Formats: sequence, structure tokens, C-alpha cells
Amino acid sequence: MGKVKQYCKESEKSHTKIFLTLYSRYLHWIYCELYMHMDFLLFFKQIIFYEDKNFEGHQYECSGDCSDMLCYLSCCNSIMVESGCFMIYEQPHFKGQQFLVRKGEYPDFKSWLGKNDCVCSCCEIPMTQGSSHEVKLFERMEYGGQMMALVDDCPNVMDMFQTNHIFSCKVMSGSWLFFEQSNYKGRMYLIRPGEYTRFTEWGGLSAHVGSIKRITDY
Repeated sequence: MGKVKQYCKESEKSHTKIFLTLYSRYLHWIYCELYMHMDFLLFFKQIIFYEDKNFEGHQYECSGDCSDMLCYLSCCNSIMVESGCFMIYEQPHFKGQQFLVRKGEYPDFKSWLGKNDCVCSCCEIPMTQGSSHEVKLFERMEYGGQMMALVDDCPNVMDMFQTNHIFSCKVMSGSWLFFEQSNYKGRMYLIRPGEYTRFTEWGGLSAHVGSIKRITDY
């Protein structure tokens, strides 16, 4: 009888050990799944364009760059950004006036500061890994003349660099906004990581840049 009790206790300990091992593996699996989905949600971007105001009418969903939205919509009167950050353009192929839209609801074109219902292209703004931002500015085309480096917001380019003419630039990290006027006013231009040999490549009407701001909130 004593041997039977001892066997039962050992068997119970063995089953408990197996259960704890399996349970530990199960918790690890759940953690990995949650981590993968959180990573997906962090980088997934979604924007929905509607032909009518207040999110009605024909719609077009996009999760990246679209160079010509006229293939999907004849006009755009409201926008819903479900996640991420986008720049929208009045003309196809990322041309014309630019407007920045972040996560939220835009029931009419006035809510994104638009003047009409023309939204013909859009591009996603990539999320910056970490908090690093750096852009190199040049006073001549094709990276000529004096080079000026910037790693933070600049509300007045003239005050900082004694010039407000930027003819070319190299974005080393992060996404930036160039503004025509100081204190982040006037037309804006999206500058993503890459090289721009002349101001027309970022959509600028001239080389005049009044202020520069990092894109940090998505």
C-alpha cells in the first residue's frame, strides 16, 4: 500500500512538471504572437478616400503610395486615416499643393486645409526608427556650395543659416517638412529619406525655404 501511495505522488509530480512545461511554452507562444501583431500594427498604414463629404459615396482604400487616384475616384471630399501618416497632393504623380494628414477623420476638404475636392495622389510617410533625424542642406543645385546640417526643427532658416535658399538636400534619416514661410507657415513640402538634386524634385516652386520641421508624431 505504501508503495502505491509513493508511486501516485511521483506520478502526480511528473504530471505537474509536464503541465508546467507545456503551460510555459504556451505562454511563450502567446507572447510571440502578440509581439508579432503589435509590430504589424505599428507599421501598418491605412487611409480611406471618399467622393462625398462625411465619409459617404464611392471610396478608395490605400495603404501606401498612389501616383494617380483618378483611376479610382473622380474627386475627394472626405478622408479617414485609420493609421499612419500620409501626404496628399492636388495633382497626380505627387505634384501640386501638398497637405499632411495624420490618424483621424477629415469630413470635408476644409478640414485638411484644402481649397477644393482635388486629391489626385498620395504617399505614405515612413515611420522613423528611433528618434534620429538628419538632413544636409545645400545652397546650390546638385549639392554645391555651402553645406548646412540640421538634426532638429528650425522655425527660421534665415536666422540659423543666414540664407533661406535651399537648392538641394540629402535626407540622411527621418522625414521632414519644408515650409515656404518661417514658423511653419505657407506651402509645405514632404522630404523623405533620399537625395534631391534641385528644389523641383520635392515639388518646390522656388528654392525659398522659410522653416523646416521634423515629422515625429504619427
